[in-house]
Amino acid sequence: MTAVRIAACQVEVDHALPMAERVAHVTDVVRAQSDSDLVVLPELWPNGGFLFEDFAAEAQPLDGSTVAALSSAARATGVWLHGGSFVERADDGRLFNTSTLFDPTGELRATYRKVHLFGFRGGETSVLSAGDDVVTCETPFGLVGLTTCYDLRFPELYRRLVDRGVTLCLVPAAWPERRIGHWQLLARARAVESQFVVVAVNTVGAQGKARLGGLSMVIDAWGDVLAEAGPDDEELLHVDIDTDDVARIRTDFPVLNDRRL
Repeated sequence: MTAVRIAACQVEVDHALPMAERVAHVTDVVRAQSDSDLVVLPELWPNGGFLFEDFAAEAQPLDGSTVAALSSAARATGVWLHGGSFVERADDGRLFNTSTLFDPTGELRATYRKVHLFGFRGGETSVLSAGDDVVTCETPFGLVGLTTCYDLRFPELYRRLVDRGVTLCLVPAAWPERRIGHWQLLARARAVESQFVVVAVNTVGAQGKARLGGLSMVIDAWGDVLAEAGPDDEELLHVDIDTDDVARIRTDFPVLNDRRL
């Protein structure tokens, strides 16, 4: 498969609700995407990207109820599902910002623990541990790379993905409104310099003292924005792409061949 229909789900979650109701809302959104091949959710939607004080209490293992609900939704809908990310409690007690990728049978095919944690004045760095691994997953529509939010500011990670043969990169995020211009700039830059498709899915609404900025995007390997959501509301983007276009662009404009390492 080279043609793939992507559903980028920019969601708003009411964190005053119990966890089970938050999960039910988002998995209902997923189950409505049965005409898609790949569904992508935002970062930390179960927990709130800026509700750091709740991370420890709400953390779950990989075999917990949130991952099980996402697996069930992928299987029921028959899609590849990037479940955004959640606060994972590892066997050793450490907490990670962990994203998940499921195949259409509901099998968990890849997990990625966020490498670059945000918080030089507190935040993620005060409660979470950083991951160490560059993660890819083979799919029917090409090799997919997994990154998360603040990773966008570190192009060396994306070069590692290019070197591994990635043609489609997924970027769930909880990017605040006050720096939303950087979100737009960096997501497009990563697509242009890497010559691969970027699916960047943000959150909307308030989380603690932060307001999230939306503007989720699907960007092609030439850096063109194929679809963009608004800044304020829950919204779904449905975009048809052909991953063969990545090879064509890399052949027609072979800039990656001119790298000097």
